[in-house]
Amino acid sequence: MPAIPLAKAPQPAATDPAQIRNFCIIAHIDHGKSTLADRMLGITEVVDPRNMREQYLDRMDIERERGITIKSQAVRLPWRSGIDGHEYILNMIDTPGHVDFTYEVSRSLAASEGAVLLVDCAQGIEAQTLANLYLAMENNLKIIPVLNKIDLPAAQPDKFAAELAKLIGCEPSDCLRVSGKTGDGVADLLDQIVAQIPAPKGDANAPARALIFDSVYDVYRGVVTYVRVVDGHLSARDQIQMFSTGVRHEMLEVGVISPEPVPSKGLGVGEVGYLITGVKDVRQSRVGDTVTNYNNPTKTPLAGYKDPKPMVFSGLYPLDGADYPLLREALDKLQLNDAALVYEPESSAALGFGFRCGFLGLLHMEIVRERLERESNLSLISTAPNVVYQVVLDDGKSVTVTNPSEFPEGKIVSVEEPIVRSTILAPSEFIGAIMELCQQRRGVLLGMDYLSEDRVEIRYTLPLAEIVFDFFDKLKSSTRGYASLDYEAIGDAEGDLVKVDILLQGEPVDAFSAIVHRDKAYAYGLMMTGKLRQLIPRQQFEVPIQAAIGARIIARETISAIRKDVLAKCYGGDISRKRKLLEKQKEGKKRMKMVGRVEVPQEAFVAALATDADIDKAKADRK
Repeated sequence: MPAIPLAKAPQPAATDPAQIRNFCIIAHIDHGKSTLADRMLGITEVVDPRNMREQYLDRMDIERERGITIKSQAVRLPWRSGIDGHEYILNMIDTPGHVDFTYEVSRSLAASEGAVLLVDCAQGIEAQTLANLYLAMENNLKIIPVLNKIDLPAAQPDKFAAELAKLIGCEPSDCLRVSGKTGDGVADLLDQIVAQIPAPKGDANAPARALIFDSVYDVYRGVVTYVRVVDGHLSARDQIQMFSTGVRHEMLEVGVISPEPVPSKGLGVGEVGYLITGVKDVRQSRVGDTVTNYNNPTKTPLAGYKDPKPMVFSGLYPLDGADYPLLREALDKLQLNDAALVYEPESSAALGFGFRCGFLGLLHMEIVRERLERESNLSLISTAPNVVYQVVLDDGKSVTVTNPSEFPEGKIVSVEEPIVRSTILAPSEFIGAIMELCQQRRGVLLGMDYLSEDRVEIRYTLPLAEIVFDFFDKLKSSTRGYASLDYEAIGDAEGDLVKVDILLQGEPVDAFSAIVHRDKAYAYGLMMTGKLRQLIPRQQFEVPIQAAIGARIIARETISAIRKDVLAKCYGGDISRKRKLLEKQKEGKKRMKMVGRVEVPQEAFVAALATDADIDKAKADRK
């Protein structure tokens, strides 16, 4: 969201709830949500044509560079209906499409009465299309099916209209056909939004209740809170309080987003807008909290949101240890903007002080790290991602492990790992390749359905640890890019998992430890010992690098010693003289090995723990 302008714009009048329609646009990634939103902004003329640009609501540089939506964006659109000729206010929320940002979508759905389900006419229904549809159905929203990109030569609207109608339970003729690029059918879509989506319901005379569905941090004005008013009325200069904390604030400004922030006199039932209280503490505006009047507070808060459960954990460390306080501050502010991010301090003997962060997926991890580096000017290293394990000991005690270094010693009864239910949509010709990949990753087939003659939906249960690294890349490679993946956590299951320790001269190095399946332990040990042999400089004595499961060594590499040529001064002569010199050197090396310590340079730790993204980024920087 942009910074709130200080200049006062014309103040919009309070709106009758019957004139309001709240809706969001949901779809799979790259199906044209942002382009359709651009056309809606243009048709309703809320953006001056001179200021219009592609992906107008994608405000972050990283969104525009990657061509994906990361943050939901709300905007207020005026519209005169072509059906009844009346004026309406449409509050639209453009949502992300990637599975890692489903939490953003769920919050947008909670603030809406209807959803526009968008499907690309050339690609058809994909995994995240189904996931978002089920989310909307759970929220009892009115769903308007829309086929986008009808202007493409490869578009097959009749085929995908039949698929969509079968999925939703409507007639193929009910699926609207639009082109976000050319604007065809967008005006009709806006008319149908007015006609089909119900007006918001609420009690205007009850104590104020507003749901916080998003918030951002503005350097000059503090926390900017985005709310959807359910009951009552919020006015400028009201005394308000957050229900969960009971903290009292005075509202300095209240307004709507159209699409730039416009101050107003207040927000009524069903309206979506922003509040500014001047608060600088980011923890006082929690997403999902209820805002109410201080003098006449509500007794019952709004339901809020189900807290997101982190799926992937990784350590984030500043390359310069002095940047640790800056990283903490940056994470505080980013958590306000991204409610799905969780973190806690941790320290590593190798990397110093940092944070253990929980993410919803690998893309979420990558985006968070890049935002921290760009917005706070930090240089960070992230450790290889891993998931949460539940370890049960022989005394019945259960231990939660988010980091291999926390893996308990002693007799272990069982280790449980998170399991996900995955949905893969792909052309039917790739069924064999998909099944082979899933079986390699310890998957169990749940079922398979044909959506049409040439499109199939395959459902598997998979260990989360098997898909957080390169599963999606392998899936795309084996299906020529046609497959799409969605997954949701379904609980934990027992697995044959072990901790692989990396020993340097017999001493374990926690930073290199990993929890892997027993069948893959040897491959991990071989890979890590080989990598460290290349990275650790040679010492004055021989250094063994070993991978071990408990006391059993499963792989070994040796760094040979740097040796002085003690025979250089011998020009011939008796062999006993040479042997004596070699024996003397051998004794010295043996003594040195007993007292010497292997110093692993920081660069070796960084290179060994770096993810593939780090390595690719470093190569690009060198070029």
